[in-house]
Amino acid sequence: MVDPSCCSVSAGFSIRQPVCSSAVDGCKQQSRLLPCARLQPRSAQPMSINQQIRDLAYFMKIAELGHLGRASEVLHISQSALSKCIDRLEEAYGAELFERAGRGIRLTSAGQLLCERSQQVASVLDETQRQTSSMGKGLAGVIRIGAAATTAEFMLPKACRVLQEQAPAVLLEMQIGMNDVLHDSLRKGALDIVVGPLGTRDEELTELPIMDDEVVVAASADHPLAGQQVPMQALSDYRWILSPPSVATRQWLEAAFMKQGLPPPDVAIVSSSQASMRNLIVETGLLSFVSRRNLANSAGLVEVPNPATTMPRRFGIVRRADAYLSPATRRFIEILQQQEN
Repeated sequence: MVDPSCCSVSAGFSIRQPVCSSAVDGCKQQSRLLPCARLQPRSAQPMSINQQIRDLAYFMKIAELGHLGRASEVLHISQSALSKCIDRLEEAYGAELFERAGRGIRLTSAGQLLCERSQQVASVLDETQRQTSSMGKGLAGVIRIGAAATTAEFMLPKACRVLQEQAPAVLLEMQIGMNDVLHDSLRKGALDIVVGPLGTRDEELTELPIMDDEVVVAASADHPLAGQQVPMQALSDYRWILSPPSVATRQWLEAAFMKQGLPPPDVAIVSSSQASMRNLIVETGLLSFVSRRNLANSAGLVEVPNPATTMPRRFGIVRRADAYLSPATRRFIEILQQQEN
């Protein structure tokens, strides 16, 4: 008899066929299964993958039970059909798989090897089925997110918590940076989505609005203009710390000054790091242009209010227009939408 521990049929090989209308004596079928002519060497013959998986499932059950008749009853397959199954496998693998053992049959050395390997394949198929099912439901997979500093601080933490509660197997890979850099990575396919300011005119990208925001002039609490509503001319008298020229907020601010017939702000420091912006403003006494949301949580910073230097904008999700979004990514987008609604 065959050790069933290595030959039990896995869910990955679950097969069902119509019930046989009649059963033939197992020993007779086993005699037909093992004619003397089979002892001659044979060359391997190709089989279709579907037929091979089905035949291996039958083979494993026959090996487990060590008897063709009992396997026929359990599988609801005629013994002649099971004999043909073994014929096909022996032709495909070029080796005898069974030998007689009293009133039953047992595996040959080649059959034992095939049984062990078939069990491994069945386990892999079963695990693959579970994993692909989870990925299809958005419960597994990888999401590559680009985020502006403001959205990384105010939008993403709660959304990440909810996602981990719903789908702990999802891996989030997050890149924090300036919008122009993130959009470039998005176009190249290095990111799945970008969560940040909207307003791109790139036809390759599409946008989904999530929330509103305003960008305002900021200063340290001890700055001469702190908290005062002053004309833009007064703002021109001070130096600034701003983002690189390619960033939309800086371009908007410079355009606002030029619209009033004033030169662009006099920039002393260019920084792409929002994380260091607060300390730089406090220590240097420079003016800057930051999200009002950041300002509210930054001790030592105050707004210098002026409608002409208040930039309205929207935050949301940017993606490639023709790109596939995985179920996990779609799940994360839904979480962000529900969070802000």
